[in-house]
Amino acid sequence: MSPLADRYGRRFPYLRLSVIPACNFRCTYCLPHGYHADAKAAAPLSLPEITRLLRGFTELGMHKLRITGGEPSVRHDLTEILRTAAAVPGITKLAMTTNGTLLSKRLHEWMDAGLNAINVSVDSLDRAAFARITGHDRLEDILHGVDMALEADLASVKLNAVLMRDVNDRELPTWLDYLRDRHIGVRFIELMQTGDNLAFFRDHHVRAETLEAELLDAGWQLLPRAADAGPAREYRHAEYAGRIGIIAPYSKDFCAGCNRLRVTATGDLRLCLFGEFGIPLRPLLQSDDQLEELVRAVGGQIGRKEQGHFLHEGRTGITPHLASTGG
Repeated sequence: MSPLADRYGRRFPYLRLSVIPACNFRCTYCLPHGYHADAKAAAPLSLPEITRLLRGFTELGMHKLRITGGEPSVRHDLTEILRTAAAVPGITKLAMTTNGTLLSKRLHEWMDAGLNAINVSVDSLDRAAFARITGHDRLEDILHGVDMALEADLASVKLNAVLMRDVNDRELPTWLDYLRDRHIGVRFIELMQTGDNLAFFRDHHVRAETLEAELLDAGWQLLPRAADAGPAREYRHAEYAGRIGIIAPYSKDFCAGCNRLRVTATGDLRLCLFGEFGIPLRPLLQSDDQLEELVRAVGGQIGRKEQGHFLHEGRTGITPHLASTGG
């Protein structure tokens, strides 16, 4: 096994695979007008293509896989994708990020297929604010699904909330009440500029360090970063069962700990969420005989990964919105 490593010494055991670009939400920071399919776009990778892709990445040392979208539950064969991924030798953690609209209905089906970690996007615990942000009044049902996941002893249950000034940036007390007795993590994610949200970004961007300072003042303590962890700086407090993670892409040295690669729903390798190019892998996913060629192709591209993103310069690469690459 040859672990993927770049010229800066970073290793990449973690793959985020988008299985569909479509989403059934209309989040203000991502798809405010809803998802509109491109009639000329290629279909998402088929199940056999996904299987070959995952085999290639595990040959290179990938062991943590996160299924993303768009919204992955929009895809009718999601359960089969999870079952197939769980059966690939070498994958030890199978996670998914979802808006949770089908969580209460499909949780146990997904767990039976092999899912052992889930992140649910919940940008506000206020019902009206949640509906304004997402375009859907579904908070109660989604939180019911989250409670089901906690009761089912899923190995990892986390919530994601995108921080937005004058939208949801004053809700920390409500979140603390929620975390007091729940063994759950919430990640506050700094709003990021993408190709088509510049005006929204300028109106609502707030630095995540502001919230981080509030936590430190309230006695929360920073935890050591796990080897296969994502980009969150995680905090704990003795009086709370839950934990808080801060994802601050505009902070200094944010990319130094990067440990993931991305593949879009149509099979393009993205070395960075905000990269300037994609590398088409789909031609190498048409036959089991192409495994060695796929491994060489992926391994040969890692040297092109930049040391960091260029968000500070307003360069968002080829990412029009987060749904296009799974965030």
